[in-house]
Amino acid sequence: MAEPNKQSGKARRRRRTVLKTSGLAATGFLAGCLGSGDGGTLTLGGTLPLSGAYADTAVFIEDAYRQWEQDVNDDGGLLGQEVEVIIEDDQSEPAEGVSKLNRLISQEGVDLLIGGYPGSTAAGQMQSADENNMVYVSMGGHMKSFEQGFEYVFGAPPLMGQWWYDGFFNWLEQQPESEWPTSAAAITVDNPVGQAVYESVTENLDRLGIPFDMDERYNLPLDSAQGLVSSAESEGSEIFFANGFFGDGVQTIQAIHDTGYEPKAVLQGIGTLTPAWEAELGELGDYVVSGTSMHPDLPFEGIDRLNEIAEEEYNRGTTSEYFLFGYSWMQTLQQGVEGAGELDQGMIRDWLRNNCVETVGGEYCFDDRGLPDPIEYVTQVRDGVARLVGPEDVATHEMAYPWYEQF
Repeated sequence: MAEPNKQSGKARRRRRTVLKTSGLAATGFLAGCLGSGDGGTLTLGGTLPLSGAYADTAVFIEDAYRQWEQDVNDDGGLLGQEVEVIIEDDQSEPAEGVSKLNRLISQEGVDLLIGGYPGSTAAGQMQSADENNMVYVSMGGHMKSFEQGFEYVFGAPPLMGQWWYDGFFNWLEQQPESEWPTSAAAITVDNPVGQAVYESVTENLDRLGIPFDMDERYNLPLDSAQGLVSSAESEGSEIFFANGFFGDGVQTIQAIHDTGYEPKAVLQGIGTLTPAWEAELGELGDYVVSGTSMHPDLPFEGIDRLNEIAEEEYNRGTTSEYFLFGYSWMQTLQQGVEGAGELDQGMIRDWLRNNCVETVGGEYCFDDRGLPDPIEYVTQVRDGVARLVGPEDVATHEMAYPWYEQF
């Protein structure tokens, strides 16, 4: 689930859900060197799940792409040319996302690519972009998608499950060892996202020498979290990981309170960052810890402006991380193009590999995989809002620990 999309009439009129392909860049360009910067419109194309299971979140990325499009054109364009962003609906189907991206490349001749969502779609599109020698900036599909030897893909920032709990464990390591949990329990949704987050659990538990009491997998939909939570409570596990999504996460936190389970810390995979978390759980959802690679309270240039736009233009009380994700991806692509000085895809790729970019998510410098250094922000829900509690240089709140003392 995601934030309600209560947009003003102005914002609704500005958004164009799917642009028709008339007036696109002429086909037949070599994939490695598209466009000429000769005064025509530059087209940027890609897909998003504007319908289907992921549409509630994708709308924020779409808004970010439209906002970037407006900002660039208001500022004189990209390489002096007006830009047009083409977004096609992949209906939340990864295969459809790959097929439509290939068509945009081979038949419509778009000058540049925009990143897709979610990770399952992005992973397939990364391969297509690389095969066509076109730069592709997105969230990626967790670590595996960046370890394929691709040359043209970048995560700026990526949404990386393997880094998800690093920030919490970095904080914990700074506490007296007598306050560390002595054992752990984890329940993990049996899919690639759950597996990626689970890798962050096992690596960090091993690093601190904390053993598992319980380590269970489950499939979606989750009928009930009660039995899984009761098992962890019976074991007396002192730290609990709910490595899943929003709906199963809500069930799990409710079950923790219902059983009277009192671990020192409760960590949740995906779900706490949305306002719907508070709507479903109220104060019971407080003090749950999670990770992120983007947050509206980060102290970087341009983020305050986007927070104001989210409130004033789209009538949102809070800024979706996904709005910021999308804008950051477009900033990265823009800086690569401007750094290269032309639309040669190889030159854009090389510029990004050899230079750092500055975005609303901070500075990113890319390694050979197209990844920045690990991003280790940690959040904790306070009064219904996921607040930054680490690292110290960006934290707006202190970590509340242990969890069971907060209620």
